[in-house]
Amino acid sequence: DRKVKEAAEILDITQYLGRKPKALSGGQRQRVAIGRAIVREPKVLLMDEPLSNLDAKLRNQMRAEIIKLRQKIKSTFLYVTHDQTEAMTLGDRIVIMRDGFIQQIGTPQNLFDKPANLFVAGFIGMPQMNFFDAELVNEGGKYAVAVQGIKVVLPEEKQQLLAAKGAAAQKITLGVRPPHISLAKAGDVAIKAKVDVSEMMGSEVHLHVNADGKDVVIIVPTLDLGGASYTYGSELSFTFSGDVCHIFDAEGKNLVY
Repeated sequence: DRKVKEAAEILDITQYLGRKPKALSGGQRQRVAIGRAIVREPKVLLMDEPLSNLDAKLRNQMRAEIIKLRQKIKSTFLYVTHDQTEAMTLGDRIVIMRDGFIQQIGTPQNLFDKPANLFVAGFIGMPQMNFFDAELVNEGGKYAVAVQGIKVVLPEEKQQLLAAKGAAAQKITLGVRPPHISLAKAGDVAIKAKVDVSEMMGSEVHLHVNADGKDVVIIVPTLDLGGASYTYGSELSFTFSGDVCHIFDAEGKNLVY
């Protein structure tokens, strides 16, 4: 009885202990299921997609509850999910798997900043990373990426990584995350595009554009728009720096990982 009361207090369901299961909401039932597990004081708590059958609002609420719970009990949580947002917000360490094989292990920030391959790069991050057909070129001992008529010189850190691997000039897949692309200013060497969809998110705008037949997503802070509005068919130019470039070879491996 003591353990039940302690678990109920942790999960904030003390007031529901006298109710029948049918009188509980989906979120309350999920808390009861977690409480049923933690009263045994397990060393490892396995959660297999525990929030998948909840609606979006309740899923966000329960995600916050699980984060609080993790801070209150000493068990290790092994949490299985297909939702990368859950993985990023709940995990101290993430194991990304594909077809039964581990692709990469690391902290959420490490996986976001340094994805080992195309699969990890496309899975982590919302909206998904943009991918371009490009070329890695070496001119005068300096590496750069050539994409859609422009060349972007890579920073020193990436220069050293490529040189250490003896990377040759080759066709690559270039990855750039939507928040790392910026609208070009006068005089910038940039890629031209036309707007297909503009999504206003309040503090930022998600621009879905077509650049020479390639769909690209750009996230622009509302304050950076300077009052400009982009509707279907609007023309714009965008650019990005070498610091934010992810370079994947023909096999999908990140050359600057």
